[in-house]
Amino acid sequence: MKVAIIGCGYVGSAVAQSWQSQGLIVLATTTRHERVSELAAVADRIEVLQGNDAERLRTLLADRQVVLLCVGPKRGASYADTYLSTAETLAQILPDTAVQQLIYTSTASVYGQHQGNWVTEATPVSPGSDNGKIIAAAEQTLLAAATPQQLICILRLGGIYGPGRTLGKIYGRAAGTTRPGKGDERSNWVHLEDIVGAIDWVRRHRLSGLYNLVQDDVPRVRELIDAVCQRHDLAPVQWDETQPSSRPYSVGHFA
Repeated sequence: MKVAIIGCGYVGSAVAQSWQSQGLIVLATTTRHERVSELAAVADRIEVLQGNDAERLRTLLADRQVVLLCVGPKRGASYADTYLSTAETLAQILPDTAVQQLIYTSTASVYGQHQGNWVTEATPVSPGSDNGKIIAAAEQTLLAAATPQQLICILRLGGIYGPGRTLGKIYGRAAGTTRPGKGDERSNWVHLEDIVGAIDWVRRHRLSGLYNLVQDDVPRVRELIDAVCQRHDLAPVQWDETQPSSRPYSVGHFA
């Protein structure tokens, strides 16, 4: 099987390595020339291009059966150019390709604020930021392009952690500090290994539609930070319940 990964960053590179190890022929794209040599270790072919390059994408995907769209904005890049423009370009050219399934890694932040209530795939999206609205629009653009012959699957990911992005590194910076609020919001994380496995499951079972992707264990933020500090022998975090939480949004936890 020939596959393509558009946007081969932290998640895309891990998927490329997994797929190549299974014997799939992997085409990886990047917007940065300096990453070509790095990606050569996990992909059979690397192309440097922008997501709005319709002609090149049409040519590259002409013989690919599965596409993983896994883009992320470079520093200073606009979300509209990174997410929505790429989605619109793919929706335009998909009918001219051999693609049978497109998998898009989106984000659970499109749900917006739900004050800790349960969130499911049936929950209407209500992004709390302009960037979130752009990501939601990219989802809808791709879903509108689905046909019985060309399946579209959207995975809404929680916060990503894994090698190089450990929870110890993420939360360790809070050690010894006082944080506002109670820390009783639910955390929603998913490990890189689980993301890779889920994407491959989606491919092998030809799934379509919307799926939330977070780990089963959703401890409260306070519990998680306490556990991280204890495990790494760090100074504990104190909480000032007289102050409102400083979290930029408070999504629910996922059923």
